[in-house]
Amino acid sequence: MRGGKKLSSSDKQEQKGYYDEAIGQSHMLELTGVRLGVNRFRSALQEFYMGECENWNMRVRFLMACVVAASLALAQVNWSVKRVQDFVRSSAEQKQPDKDVAAQLHRIKMSEKLEDADIEALLSVAGPKTVDALKSLRDSSANLAAPTVATGPKPAYKQPPPPPDSKQREIIEAAREYALNYTKSLPDFVCAQITDRYYDPTGKEAWRKGDDIRAKLSYNGQQEKYDVVMVNGQSVMGKTMESLGGTTSTGEFATMLRYIFEPVSQASFQWDRLARWNGHVTYVFDYAVERERSSWGITDKDTKRTVTPAYRGLVYIDQSTGQILRFTAEAVDIPADFPIQVAKETLTYDWADLSGNKFLLPAESEVRLDRGRQMSKNVATFTSYRKFSSDAVITFDK
Repeated sequence: MRGGKKLSSSDKQEQKGYYDEAIGQSHMLELTGVRLGVNRFRSALQEFYMGECENWNMRVRFLMACVVAASLALAQVNWSVKRVQDFVRSSAEQKQPDKDVAAQLHRIKMSEKLEDADIEALLSVAGPKTVDALKSLRDSSANLAAPTVATGPKPAYKQPPPPPDSKQREIIEAAREYALNYTKSLPDFVCAQITDRYYDPTGKEAWRKGDDIRAKLSYNGQQEKYDVVMVNGQSVMGKTMESLGGTTSTGEFATMLRYIFEPVSQASFQWDRLARWNGHVTYVFDYAVERERSSWGITDKDTKRTVTPAYRGLVYIDQSTGQILRFTAEAVDIPADFPIQVAKETLTYDWADLSGNKFLLPAESEVRLDRGRQMSKNVATFTSYRKFSSDAVITFDK
């Protein structure tokens, strides 16, 4: 009771919310291997919640304290890469909600460096929010030491030998044809581009959240048009991405992909590995484009200078279809007197429905530009694909 009165339905609902959250935290503690007498904690919590004590305030304070204690226990543990991977896999096996798993990952700190390859190994079981949380851990752990090589039995899995040179050339030529004709296969459409900006003035990859930019992207007649709709929740009119200042990115749908594969680039391709990406087995190739053949222009807005550096990266080619599911690009040999000394881009594709038909379209891009210690990063997601019309309505749900 509250002051001797019977608990209202809203009081009971609030109390149950705290109870459910505390129980959920205890499940997460169990998954992570934190030894805090989890079963006794859970039993005591359930007994208290279901017991005879009717002091509502006391119950709420107790349940809130349980939630805080469980959260602090998680936050105080520095996790290894293996522990993170085991946690994500165990959570998937126990069907823990994606948002809850992501929330726990946002609370922890790494004891060693988490890399893209470690995240790739979890893509078949991790939800989108969990993947985003893993990327945050990757960024925050970039300056830590890589995991030490474990002693003992070797892993059961071994990379198969590379395909013969003739097969590799066949894969690359098929990917080239796909890349150069990609835009011709696309229908006209509109979609939402949600761009989260991050910055770090320390040069330590301690990323801070910046602007939230929401734009309507129209693709019509093989031409892209970006109309900014909102910035930080405020409606804007007549703005383009370029007019916003800071790090901006356009041309994700085909420009960089074409640069990599067009014959004038004379990109060299080397076998890297087989990898699973977003549930697909992919051929992964390392590529490089020399400065003299480069078409990738990087512009510093302050000085209005543009350079076309050499660049390198990886391309992920679907083993079954030959379609390109992901690529990375990193500028190399940037002139020493150019303000921007780090330029990186990653683009991931996924299937989207357009009028009942499936098309492989951009799902997420990441662009990073560093000027000395001033680091900036844009993470853009593409959602709400619709058939093109001048009055098409889009939503900005991630």
